[in-house]
Amino acid sequence: MYIIIYDFGTSSVKTCLFDISKTIRLISGHSANYSLYTSDDGGVEQDADEWWNAICSTTKKVFQLCDVKPEEISGIAFCTQIQGSVFVDKQGNALRRPMNYLDQRGVNEYKKCMCSGLIKVSGCNLFKLMRNLAVNYAASTSAKDPVWKYKWVENNEPEIFNKTYKWLDINEYLAARCTGNIFRTADSAFATFLYDTRKGREGWNKGLLKMYGINPRHLPKIINCTDLAGELTEKAASELGLVAGTPVYAGGGDTTFVSIGAGATRVGDTHIYVGTSGWVSTFLNHQVVDINAMITGVLSACRGYYNYYAELETAGKCIDWIKDNLILDELGDYIKSSENTSDFEYMFKNIYSYISDAISKVPPGANGVIFTPWLHGNRCPFEDASAAGIFFNIKIDTTNKDMLRAIFEGICYHLRWLLECEDKKVKTSDSIRFVGGGALSPVFCQMLSDITGRRIETINNPQEAGAIGAALVVAAGIRGCDVRKLAKKLVKPVHTYVPDLKNQKIYERNYRVFKQLYKTNSKNFKKINT
Repeated sequence: MYIIIYDFGTSSVKTCLFDISKTIRLISGHSANYSLYTSDDGGVEQDADEWWNAICSTTKKVFQLCDVKPEEISGIAFCTQIQGSVFVDKQGNALRRPMNYLDQRGVNEYKKCMCSGLIKVSGCNLFKLMRNLAVNYAASTSAKDPVWKYKWVENNEPEIFNKTYKWLDINEYLAARCTGNIFRTADSAFATFLYDTRKGREGWNKGLLKMYGINPRHLPKIINCTDLAGELTEKAASELGLVAGTPVYAGGGDTTFVSIGAGATRVGDTHIYVGTSGWVSTFLNHQVVDINAMITGVLSACRGYYNYYAELETAGKCIDWIKDNLILDELGDYIKSSENTSDFEYMFKNIYSYISDAISKVPPGANGVIFTPWLHGNRCPFEDASAAGIFFNIKIDTTNKDMLRAIFEGICYHLRWLLECEDKKVKTSDSIRFVGGGALSPVFCQMLSDITGRRIETINNPQEAGAIGAALVVAAGIRGCDVRKLAKKLVKPVHTYVPDLKNQKIYERNYRVFKQLYKTNSKNFKKINT
């Protein structure tokens, strides 16, 4: 069967055409970029029409690259970044630019609601915190959480708020534009922390809606990620180059599907993802929360299962920053020579390859340079919107290659920190699946193994792990089988990396310093960046 998955990242969409039979095979794929609009008040927005134009162009290109016909497609779905906010009217039209998960304008709304009261835990009102934890083992403890985006629009854009019919995330907006049906998936509803996960009570929790001041009329019906959401309308089909009536499945967030696409679907399996953002996630059959480290068990696409999920806001984004601001002269020449290349993925892979080759010439420890990957604040294991990147211990003989390697090592140090935080509450696996664009670099993979001390496994097309997971969910829905077993059967490791013990001493020293850098500089961050 042929399935199309739209894999939405922070800055680009990859449209993937899969063939799923006895294997899962990526037949063709094509990428397109869209913009990220930032403002000095912490705003981070995107343009809904740019999203739609990107999937229309890439869908048509995908068919040009293969022999499959639009009428042969069995289903489509979206795998998107999560914790965004899209305010729509009754026709599903976006009333303002969608707010990205990185948007943190709701800091005043967050402080007013969650930071009041005499008794607090981790800076949050104890009563409100415990009320949330009792309902879903989670809470809105970050100004970046969707509820504070909602409250910010209510307080600052009343004309938009009063026109709002429903409040959606990115996946649901795109699915509604395809089908005309408006809904929320369970994983997206959970990501608002207004969802009740208790058995037999699943759905929007009326008490939490009242506590946060959310209008229940703005909340759509909830369906599962595996459900059929509707069929492609004539208008959407014409614009996409598909056939009207093509089944559209509910889809969901990237964190929901990546564990499935990584083949990490046994209880206790851990995977690490490095794309624009990064995370450590362990697959569980029960919920766990660590409020101090900002880690919780988010809903999986597999009903009754959870991903214990710890996030680094800017992982691969730091590598984008390299490309734009700290680039080697020869790499800059390479990019300029590739500017007319329409295949974004080809250029991306070669940039990773080029940088990997450069940093492989620098010894482990980056000659003493340490980098902190907090380019847009941080969430886990500490929440601080003021935190920022640091190059520590630069000397007169420090080279830009030292700094390049320090960036990669800094990402790995932070991922190890997240892994150790997870180990305090659950048992993470000894072998870890590594997926996302970062897994394209063998140097990065070996570095991650050396710094974490774990066996690292990669898969085919690791940068498509979310899309692979979404495709497997759709296929399991069509076949009526268990997606966990299907993922284990079809997603196998192709490369394995084991720790090189001779690098352990230098990495241990630098890791200890890395963890101290936030504690030493947190007050200075606030003085400069608040």
